[in-house]
Amino acid sequence: MGSFSDNIVNQRFRQVFEALENRNLIKGKSDIAKNLGTYNHVVNSILKGDRNITVEQLHKLFEIYEVDANYMFGFNEAMFRTGSSAGEAIPARSLGERFFGGRANITLVPNRAMAGYALEHHEDAYLAELPKFSIPNLEGNLIAFEINGDSMYPTITNGDLVVCEPLERGDPLRDNNVYVVVTDVVVAKRIQQIKDDHAATQIRLISDNSTVYKPYEVDLEDIRQILKVKCRLTSHAIS
Repeated sequence: MGSFSDNIVNQRFRQVFEALENRNLIKGKSDIAKNLGTYNHVVNSILKGDRNITVEQLHKLFEIYEVDANYMFGFNEAMFRTGSSAGEAIPARSLGERFFGGRANITLVPNRAMAGYALEHHEDAYLAELPKFSIPNLEGNLIAFEINGDSMYPTITNGDLVVCEPLERGDPLRDNNVYVVVTDVVVAKRIQQIKDDHAATQIRLISDNSTVYKPYEVDLEDIRQILKVKCRLTSHAIS
């Protein structure tokens, strides 16, 4: 790396570049260079740490790709603005907000119960045995999953709970948002729909920790359930 590699903005630009590429929102360095009003070799130099990204290039990054300026300067961990086509940010709340009394409308699936959930998520008797809790202002019959691992870091951290709304088969999905997808395993990933003749046939599952975990596809017919992630509960500091 060059002498500019310690600059937080340049570090965050590399992360944004990887995220945009993994989500198929850019087609390499020449694509983003054109939109930022510069050249392929300039983008390559920024990524290598040999020069700084300019203020003008940053403004275009914010405008065209809806990158959150606070993320670029290291003030928060939400890479894209809320409602961005690159994927909405997941609201974060403290794990301490859980209440186990009163009307408990959220079913908790601990990490040790994930394999059982994949097989029996449709069985009322199985769900009745799982712990329940509630959170102020979160209504409806929801499912919370305990996340184990770092594949979705920094969006979701090891030990977080993600609170999800189960979807019906055929409900619309939004590309680049985070869902829990149940096949023979249960995973939290960003998704992209792969379509044939305008109908989705596969789902691409994308990890935010893209330097370690690569995207992969699953057939729609192999998916047992999809749940929309509404918020995450974390014991880590919330910016």
